[in-house]
Amino acid sequence: MNSDPLSPSLTADELSSTSVNTTLVVLLHGLCSSSQELLPVDEAIKAAGYQTISLDIPGYSFEQKRIKQEAKSFEGWIDYVEARVLKLKERHSRVVLAGISAGANVALGVAVKNSKLLDGLVLLSTPLILDGWNIPFYHFLFPLALYTPIGWLWNYEEKPPYGLKNERIRAWVAKELKARRLSSAGASVLEVSHLREHDKLQKHLLKEMNGVAAPPTLVLHAAEDEVASLENLRFIQMNWKTPVFRCHVLENSYHMISWDNDRAEVGQRIVDFLAELP
Repeated sequence: MNSDPLSPSLTADELSSTSVNTTLVVLLHGLCSSSQELLPVDEAIKAAGYQTISLDIPGYSFEQKRIKQEAKSFEGWIDYVEARVLKLKERHSRVVLAGISAGANVALGVAVKNSKLLDGLVLLSTPLILDGWNIPFYHFLFPLALYTPIGWLWNYEEKPPYGLKNERIRAWVAKELKARRLSSAGASVLEVSHLREHDKLQKHLLKEMNGVAAPPTLVLHAAEDEVASLENLRFIQMNWKTPVFRCHVLENSYHMISWDNDRAEVGQRIVDFLAELP
């Protein structure tokens, strides 16, 4: 196997699950998390007859063996996904990127860098701007933590509602986080290095998205998203130039729409979008 992370060979699992003339959905989880975040989406896509692969991105995904998580550059995240997609396109007629939260931003970053690479894009709870109802009023001070030595003394600890309106699932996630560092809705703590690189990615996208000849795109966003308001959806609508643009507002979820009350609708909307692709 090629050891260069920026020009990766297919893994054994990828080789065994791929074939020509198929649609493959590449799943990108949220910041410093795991594929568990998108498990209901994964199951819905597979049930409809499509293939999926969940990517672990070096310096982005949660690494169980590391006590302290260390981020690589956001450009490295984008380069890794781009290289993986290029390999996968050798064995699939269509490759679609589907990301949630920061994973949606990474997917956008790949499309901005290489607009002709993807056959489709699915953006779930896209946080280009952190302006949801649960973002603290002192958020304007975050750059002090991200870009000064103060950051060595600080990290971000996940707190209720964990992106979940469904109280039963929220309680389950809280129980998971008491038992281990990683839950189905993300890690218990986000290190400054990950937050800093994601902040850089957000700024990059806000500057570079306009005018890109984008692939067919589906955007799903919760009306009550506590992290990123519907202004994010409106920004994408105004700045993302694509011949096929579908967007839907979900009425009974918070940020983690893949697990929340609208998860069945999320899965169905994605499957309908995949069926529509040329």
